[in-house]
Amino acid sequence: MDMVTQPQDQVVFHMTGKPAGDGLLPLNNGLRPALLSPYADLTALRYDFPLVLRDDVEQPAAQPHFVASLSALTSEVLGDLAPRGPNGERLRRHVARLERELRRLTAEGSNGRLSELWATAAERIGQADDPDVAQVLSRIAAALHVDGELVECSARLPARFVHHAWLSVHAEKARAFHVQVDDLVRKLSDILRAALMRSAAGQQPAALRSAIGAPHADTFDFEAMSRLVTRSVPQEDLPRARRERIAQALEVLRAQRFYPRAHDEQRDAFLFEFTSCASAAAAYRLRMPHLVDLVRAIAIAELEAAGRYVEADHDPFFARYDVETLTAADLALFPDYLVSIPADRSDAPENAGLLGLLSAGMPLKVLVEAGDLLEDGAGGAAQYAFGVRSTRLATTAMGLGGMFVLQTASSNLYALRDRVRHGMRCSQPALFCVYPGSATPAANQPAYLVAAAAMQGRAFPAFTYDASAGENWATRFSLENNREREGDWPQDDLAYEDEHLQRTTVRTAFTFADFALCDRRYARHFALVPRARWNPAMVPAAQWLELPEAQQSDRIPYVLAVDAEARLQRVIVDQRLMQATRRCQLLWRRLQEHAGINDAYAAALLARERAVWDAQRQVAGSADAPAAAAEPAASVAAPGIVATPLEATPQEPPRDDAWIETARCPSCNECQTINPRMFVYNENKQAFIKDVSAGTYRQMVEAAEACQVAIIHPGLPRDPNEPGLAELLERAAPFR
Repeated sequence: MDMVTQPQDQVVFHMTGKPAGDGLLPLNNGLRPALLSPYADLTALRYDFPLVLRDDVEQPAAQPHFVASLSALTSEVLGDLAPRGPNGERLRRHVARLERELRRLTAEGSNGRLSELWATAAERIGQADDPDVAQVLSRIAAALHVDGELVECSARLPARFVHHAWLSVHAEKARAFHVQVDDLVRKLSDILRAALMRSAAGQQPAALRSAIGAPHADTFDFEAMSRLVTRSVPQEDLPRARRERIAQALEVLRAQRFYPRAHDEQRDAFLFEFTSCASAAAAYRLRMPHLVDLVRAIAIAELEAAGRYVEADHDPFFARYDVETLTAADLALFPDYLVSIPADRSDAPENAGLLGLLSAGMPLKVLVEAGDLLEDGAGGAAQYAFGVRSTRLATTAMGLGGMFVLQTASSNLYALRDRVRHGMRCSQPALFCVYPGSATPAANQPAYLVAAAAMQGRAFPAFTYDASAGENWATRFSLENNREREGDWPQDDLAYEDEHLQRTTVRTAFTFADFALCDRRYARHFALVPRARWNPAMVPAAQWLELPEAQQSDRIPYVLAVDAEARLQRVIVDQRLMQATRRCQLLWRRLQEHAGINDAYAAALLARERAVWDAQRQVAGSADAPAAAAEPAASVAAPGIVATPLEATPQEPPRDDAWIETARCPSCNECQTINPRMFVYNENKQAFIKDVSAGTYRQMVEAAEACQVAIIHPGLPRDPNEPGLAELLERAAPFR
């Protein structure tokens, strides 16, 4: 690259983050990323928000969709009501205006149900325009057939959204439970009732009167009836042990506290919503004896109702029935524990055991809100640490396996609503990590835009991991809803007028640095460059990251912004923030590899196979040239692999060495359990690889999968003839 002249003040700022001279300007509050400029007024745009948290999720005929978009609802209504022609178009304009009014109300902080806010918005339109229009809009509200709380994309959205998803699944499980238990209660009651009717007590006049009922109480002589039936009916056909067993099962079923009915007067019904992991775990342990008793009662009731209870076989079994006897199907009958951890309590002591509880298989559905994606490092060094409290929690949990993990920004929750509900319905523990967007008070953009910017700038990408979806990463992991997943950053065309008033379009990437520009706290990492001082040494931040390290010192990275007057500006970025941007890029690339995108080893294998194929063609094509065929075909270069023709003596290709991030080892002993000769502890009781040849590649991969913090990197296999290498390489890819 040719050397270019670099203004000294720009170089100093980039290297140190401190302005030098008067050539650079500080940021003003009206500055925002250029690609966000079309979204200055969200209330004028038609998009997913606000949302309606539907009321009917607890009804027997509840829809699977627990949430609806306001724009989708109004479009559906207009499709039914608005005729073609001028009248229909006029109605559509009125409803579109009411939609905008509803967005203004929620943006201003108004809370309430859709029906209530719809009436308020219609009244506003009537006062400002035409009362007749307000009446028309009010009548349209009756055609919605959906009501519920209207919510905006705000700091409160993640907890309300996830809770409503949990509530819909909880209601579904409650209905299924009541159907099962009510049927058993009816059958057992019938058995006892029939036995009573055959017993001496059941033949008494008072019992007969009760059985006939009040409407015919004066028609019969129950004294005479009692004498007659007593002569012909056996006095007892239900053994005492069976009667007591059925009565006890009925008592447990009727007194259960897991799914109380709305009309029940039980004041000690179990609650399943918590704000800390410790309180949820404590409640789970305290309720376990009740759960065991209830499952035992259900099992006994099913056997008794079918007439298959054999005392000699079943009495010893149920006498020893305890927690260890419970199956996954048994636990799936009962409610999951919803834990909503506020953003400011994610690192609190009561939540320190989160990953342990999830990996232990507790029936938890946990929401963790990532409060601040721009965390300063230790000592306020502003290293932008992506710690466990924010973006690394979901990836760490994903490495543990055996659970459902979803990470997304609040702006994307509606798009992933089906995934959220699936996570609530699955029998595994589930972790939902959501960035609310508005948790940073210094952000000078609406919460929706900040959340969307975090996702677009790869600061908080969306992904889901479902351990039950299949046997490989291709089926378990998804990077859905991230734009341009194959690239480092999403790009858009930015149109503007240049200094000659000519329309110009430039392809612009939205990076982590653009996201940081939304937060006024980090204004010190940017400097505004007046247009007169723009120069060839300035390059877009995304391009600067792709330069070789030796050439980066010759260029100054910048991002595009617009000011309050919508004028395009260049803002240079200091080195510290660019380091954070690079780290964000590397973390995103790791997620891409999980999704099979830009996988280096897959590319290397493809290159190797292509090289072998080319070599075979060369050998086959030179069959008529003995001199050429006598020599092996030239190898084709591939990243880290040397390919040889089939006729040549096979050589083991170069391989990556296996290694462990020893400093991060939690001493869980999982790897030593697999092979104590391959994995040993150092003086700090932290694992390292002592002898890679002391075991197989399969053991290396199994150790990587078992590692609780995903610090074992298997590298490439030493033995190319080890059985099952194709499968093992696929399993090892996420850990390489």
